[in-house]
Amino acid sequence: MWVSGAVPGSIHDLKATRNWGIIRALAACGLLVLADKGHQGADPAILTPYKGRNKPEPQKQANRSHAKLRGPGDRANAQLKQWKILARLRCCPLRADHLAKAISVLQNREAIA
Repeated sequence: MWVSGAVPGSIHDLKATRNWGIIRALAACGLLVLADKGHQGADPAILTPYKGRNKPEPQKQANRSHAKLRGPGDRANAQLKQWKILARLRCCPLRADHLAKAISVLQNREAIA
């Protein structure tokens, strides 16, 4: 898992992903990448769920499978938000990335144990 440095909240996820060079790096590695609907059109190597209503059953099943695979990362983000540690941060916001990285390491270590 990778945690970026702090960016303004007004920056869209896709723009931040491009600014950090994540799309290029993942494409160069040949890794399968699962992302949310906000990353549609980013790169053919990035798989996103199908959009729209009244999808055929195969697309619904593909979206369910996609959600199951993305689940652990989404849970880690939700837990970070639940702790509200970043919302109550009283230091410089540029230091928040170090805190988020430390929490990520601890969560990954807990998941392995």
